[in-house]
Amino acid sequence: MSPTAYADFHARSLTERDAFWAEQAKRIDWQTPPQQICDASQPPFARWFVGGTTNLCHNAVDRHAATRPGDRALIWVSTEVGQEKVYSFAQLQAEVEAMAAMLLAQGVGPGDRVLIYMPMIPEAAFAMLACARIGAIHSVVFGGFASVSLASRIDDAVPTLIVSADAGSRGGKRVAYKPLLDEAITLAQHKPAAVLMVDRGLVPFERVAGRDLDYAELRRRHDGARVPCAWLESNTPSYTLYTSGTTGRPKGVQRDVGGYAVALAASMDWIFGGKPGETYFSTSDIGWVVGHSYIVYGPLIHGMATLMYEGTPVNPDAAVLWSLVEKYQVTVMFSAPTAVRVLKKHDAVLLKRHDLSSLRALFLAGEPLDEPTARWIAEGLGVPIIDNYWQTETGWPLLTVAHHIPGVEAVPTRLGSPGVPMYGYDVKLLDEQTGVELTGPDQKGVLAIAHPLPPGALQTVWGDDARFVNTYWRSIPGREVYSTFDWATRDADGYTFILGRTDDVINVAGHRLGTREIEECISGHAALAEVAVVGVADQLKGQVAIAFAVLRDAALASPALEGEIMKHVDAQLGAVARPARVLFVTLLPKTRSGKLLRRALQAVAEGRDPGDLTTLDDPSALAQVKTLLHK
Repeated sequence: MSPTAYADFHARSLTERDAFWAEQAKRIDWQTPPQQICDASQPPFARWFVGGTTNLCHNAVDRHAATRPGDRALIWVSTEVGQEKVYSFAQLQAEVEAMAAMLLAQGVGPGDRVLIYMPMIPEAAFAMLACARIGAIHSVVFGGFASVSLASRIDDAVPTLIVSADAGSRGGKRVAYKPLLDEAITLAQHKPAAVLMVDRGLVPFERVAGRDLDYAELRRRHDGARVPCAWLESNTPSYTLYTSGTTGRPKGVQRDVGGYAVALAASMDWIFGGKPGETYFSTSDIGWVVGHSYIVYGPLIHGMATLMYEGTPVNPDAAVLWSLVEKYQVTVMFSAPTAVRVLKKHDAVLLKRHDLSSLRALFLAGEPLDEPTARWIAEGLGVPIIDNYWQTETGWPLLTVAHHIPGVEAVPTRLGSPGVPMYGYDVKLLDEQTGVELTGPDQKGVLAIAHPLPPGALQTVWGDDARFVNTYWRSIPGREVYSTFDWATRDADGYTFILGRTDDVINVAGHRLGTREIEECISGHAALAEVAVVGVADQLKGQVAIAFAVLRDAALASPALEGEIMKHVDAQLGAVARPARVLFVTLLPKTRSGKLLRRALQAVAEGRDPGDLTTLDDPSALAQVKTLLHK
């Protein structure tokens, strides 16, 4: 019997929604089965698996510890401090129960918030899982965030307790967390009753009497503690996570318990093709959504070992990631295009140094994946490179290609496109001005999702339902649909191509251009390793494009090369898209997670304050841009 076409499978997930997701709900353990699969009666809100009771920690840890206690669960590797540690499911459960006992002893209960401000260490995962175990709501803030930003999140989350550490490390540089945290608590209106401190011995710090608790001491005190899982109604909030790039008051994405568990369980199987007992490696950070979904919860729920890495892609050398794939027999890997572009500056022979025979696929997300980068890493590794597109808000991939659904034909990858809509997502391409749906090929519109969002997506904005409705669901005229705020086109075969943020569109002499389109054009030049294009205010044209390019060989920088790139854009996109300048830099300003700070580039180019740069990995990147702009 021939396999079902993916398009038919996807259509069934929408037309037979409840039956479809009822089948997926069987992937996890429920104490009480759901009484209703989806309550979509109050749009744009949706409630999934109503009446069912479950627990994220039970599904991620306990059920595997009961049947496979000795199997690997959490592998921690730090090239920053030269340490590695492996926890079995039984050992992971013991650590999580001890952490849960600590939280309970400090008065943390169901519904209370726990703010986690930590580096990539095992205790961060223990804290997240311990919160899930007792029904507390965790809110992870990226480690190293500046005090003002951290204070605003403390005031928004109102945590009962904060879990932190003395320091993190990045590229061999110690980042002291405790002074930043102390200053944040001073600035915040809300004062948490307790701070649980993990002392790594990296930097000395002072404890605040009566508030700061020693993790090691409490761990000894609660060794062997048994803390049962709290069975929670499916729609109980599990965590909040603040979206990057938010201005003004923080915007906390609120996630549920049951829908998230089911969505991740299905995605680990159908999208990523992982198998229980194998090893999954995501190079992200727990401060971002990828770290929540595909370092901590997703792999563990699926019964896989998860590799948690503290370090960079190039320390001690640019083959370090592949050495870990070989050592721990990684079968599925998840990283970002930016990380690959960093590796692209190094000798491709490093991709062949280690035995990668265990690796079946490399998934990339976080920014659009350009064709030259995709081809380079595909040729170097010899495994499928699978792009995928999603957001903090969606919680799991919205667009990609699914290869592993039994009885359903595999969707081939297509360079330049993250893929097609995943099951459960009713994706639309809409005209920004009129809200009319665009159904023809190569039409440019705003990527949107019809109500209801599938399981695992955000429930609302923490503490602000009105903001959830007005921000996400009412931005397109005449439509109540979820806007991704990304421009996209779709080809005749249904593949979607992301063109960039709707707020990254520039208006050059009346012509609306997506900076992503210009980037894609320029990045094809053989001399370039990476490029970022931003729109800059111009008195004559309204805006002009400026390109910041990293060369594969810095010695190639010249006015002639700049002119060559401009001519290339002329030929591909037309003179209106030609950048006003192409500036050659040695690095681009990025966060520690590898996200390019385009807004900071634009601000510097326009002579404005670039704002909060606490996540900037290397401050010299913007300093270099300033110098070039003022030549």
